[in-house]
Amino acid sequence: MNFKTVINIVGIILIIISIFMLIPLGVSIINRSSDTLAFGLSFLITFFSGTVMLALTKQYRYEELMYREAFITVAFAWIGVAFFGSLPYVFTGAVSSFTDAFFESMSGFTTTGASIFKDVESLPAGLLFWRSMTQWIGGMGIIVFALAVLPIIGTGGMQLFKAEVPEISVDKLRPRIIDTAKSLWFIYIGITTIITFLYFIGGMDFYDAICHAFTTISTGGFSTKNSSIAFFNNPAIEYIACLGMFLGAINFSLYFYLINRKPQKILKNAEFRFYFFVVLVVVSFLTIHLYYYYHSISESFRYSIFQVLSIMTTTGYATADYLKWSSFAQLVILLIMFLGGMIGSTAGGLKQVRIYLMLKQIYREFYQLIHPRAVIALKLDDKFLTKETLGSIWGFVFLALFVCAISSIAMTATGLDLITAVSTVVSAMNNVGPALGEAGPTSNYFSIPPVGKWILIFCMLAGRLEYYTVLILLTPAFWKR
Repeated sequence: MNFKTVINIVGIILIIISIFMLIPLGVSIINRSSDTLAFGLSFLITFFSGTVMLALTKQYRYEELMYREAFITVAFAWIGVAFFGSLPYVFTGAVSSFTDAFFESMSGFTTTGASIFKDVESLPAGLLFWRSMTQWIGGMGIIVFALAVLPIIGTGGMQLFKAEVPEISVDKLRPRIIDTAKSLWFIYIGITTIITFLYFIGGMDFYDAICHAFTTISTGGFSTKNSSIAFFNNPAIEYIACLGMFLGAINFSLYFYLINRKPQKILKNAEFRFYFFVVLVVVSFLTIHLYYYYHSISESFRYSIFQVLSIMTTTGYATADYLKWSSFAQLVILLIMFLGGMIGSTAGGLKQVRIYLMLKQIYREFYQLIHPRAVIALKLDDKFLTKETLGSIWGFVFLALFVCAISSIAMTATGLDLITAVSTVVSAMNNVGPALGEAGPTSNYFSIPPVGKWILIFCMLAGRLEYYTVLILLTPAFWKR
């Protein structure tokens, strides 16, 4: 196991993160807020740590990276970034413990959006900006960004890419993985800019527009306001957020085809059609159901589409307290937490394509019970799916449910009630943010016991990296030669 190459790449990533810290430092200086020194110290410590790691291992920079090293690199990079990303929270004194700081940082970078802060509006401007920026960085992926800006990580780049984005398939938009990463970030920055502009003309000031654009396209959900998007009480802003969340949950390779004037690629994409259909059906049913509460179709639709997109895309914004809705509505909210967005998007969850293919396979099984001699091949768009691919999907779903069950049991052992324990685990695994019970849309995670927060930190990271990348490190066979 070549640990020195791993340390070298992690050091490079820490230097990149330290440079990002200069942006909220500038925001702090401009706003003359109290967190200037905290960001200065955070930058120096992170930059120094990354530089030392890089200097001690510079001779291993160009060594080939194998799959084992790729898994370790991605896991350590995310943990390291979350650790150093927690320093501003510690140095500003905004948190009461390192556990809370690390929780908030991991929640940001994994775009979960679960917060321990009771009053975010009291936080200094630089820290709030950093909080939103962590979600924007984590949305597209830390490794993907490193590949885009640093060609020297090109050695073993595809292994790193697959370890961070272990989807069913990874479309290479360009011949080289580095060029693919650059294309993804170009699209990502472009959509972020558009959403910022829309928020600004919709009624937000420029600062809030940037912060919310960061957390909308990344499907993260952090807000600069205690009551989230509900603070603005502006239908235009809510519908802009809906558009941004919907776009963030779409496979970014489809935008590449759109830019290259191939819109038919989007319309023919089976996962996109399924994603759009699911949103349409759930919003329609919930709108009809909420008519009982709001007595207005337009208002019922407004709250329905926002909450459905917010939860399904794993963003976690709130405009209504769905804990006051019926048990049926709350159950719908809990179930759609698992769905998530499309593969290759910033959203978490199981991903729409897995749900789509499982439903197709179930239908095939039913059909073959009626017609035993029938031979039906499963296809995704123009590709035939092998038994290995379908088996991996069911294995992934079983693994997710297994982690959910074990983590939920562990959470109940901390003294939490069943609803809070299970829903917070489901929310953390799928990188949603708000849950049910004590961690509902109008509450936060401050009251969760410290042990419970560490369980949720593990769930956030495992869910963001699609379980295998993290859990494989816990198997003895992985560390054997």
